Amino acid sequence: MFELKTLHKEAIPAALERAKHYRLLNEPGAAQSICLDILQVDADNQDAIITIVLAMSDRFGKDYAIGDSQIKDYLTQISDDYERAYYTGIVYERRAKASLNKKMPGSENAAYDFFVQAMDWFAKAEAVRPAGNDDVILRWNGCARIIMSNNLKPREMAADVCDY
Repeated sequence: MFELKTLHKEAIPAALERAKHYRLLNEPGAAQSICLDILQVDADNQDAIITIVLAMSDRFGKDYAIGDSQIKDYLTQISDDYERAYYTGIVYERRAKASLNKKMPGSENAAYDFFVQAMDWFAKAEAVRPAGNDDVILRWNGCARIIMSNNLKPREMAADVCDY
């Protein structure tokens, strides 16, 4: 139908700034599109990979169909162990907040599960974090506070599931 035009390599820094700007303007679709253009030219651009992960997860609470497998594909492309664990935690935290805001039956249990997964990833990131960087501690504490303030609980298994 249409053949997409290719971004020039020297335009990547400005395009990346524009993608970050669109995220701040609450236009994650535009940010994602720009990142795709950058990655078409520079497939290993870590800033673009992180920005596209954030742009995609910005859309969780807005009823967009965002495939977990696509986000996971980008997360695996993050080369730094700390950043990969940190941003994986962010994705789970955002998924948890979106679930919590849905106010549907079972959404609070799902939110709890996502928050716990986020906290697990933040703990992994904490183990390899750069000296003096406590961002993961702040995120972990934030998740714990949301769980406690909303009295979130894990899913209860039916008693007869394990009874034979």
